[in-house]
Amino acid sequence: MQEPQGELDRRYSDPDAAAPAWSTVAERLAAAELFWISTVRPDGRPHVTPLLAVWADGALHFCTGPEERKARNLEHSPHVVLTTGTNTWDKGYDLVVEGEAVRVSDEGRLRALAAAWQAKYGSGWRFEVRDGSFHHDSGRALVYSVTPGTVFGFGKGGPFSQTRWRRA
Repeated sequence: MQEPQGELDRRYSDPDAAAPAWSTVAERLAAAELFWISTVRPDGRPHVTPLLAVWADGALHFCTGPEERKARNLEHSPHVVLTTGTNTWDKGYDLVVEGEAVRVSDEGRLRALAAAWQAKYGSGWRFEVRDGSFHHDSGRALVYSVTPGTVFGFGKGGPFSQTRWRRA
């Protein structure tokens, strides 16, 4: 698949700003430790919560218990927004990933993702794979994959910028 090309929005970007390459965006997504996920409740109200995610095979992956609010929301609507970045206004880079959450149940793929979770977050995030899910001390977790549809990037300070990448 061809990498998305960044389109810099000059209205919100310093004159010397440039759109980062998609490979840089992918590296930032892979390195990010914490994401915020936005889902939509069945009555249309938003729900936002922090979570961990791993970048693998061109997509973000997260897990959640089947009875958690976000899992119940995803039964109604797969549309999600995942955000990550810094809590500052004048330094760092923020990313907003829009896409659809698709359940992952293939056990071979889940084993690879479980290894990725442990490699990224340490031994406290060790999952057993069975019955199409992750299992751990806290119980069962469903795993979802979000292939980015549209990604927005916000450079903060030296230089400020706003970039959009879209899948063709």
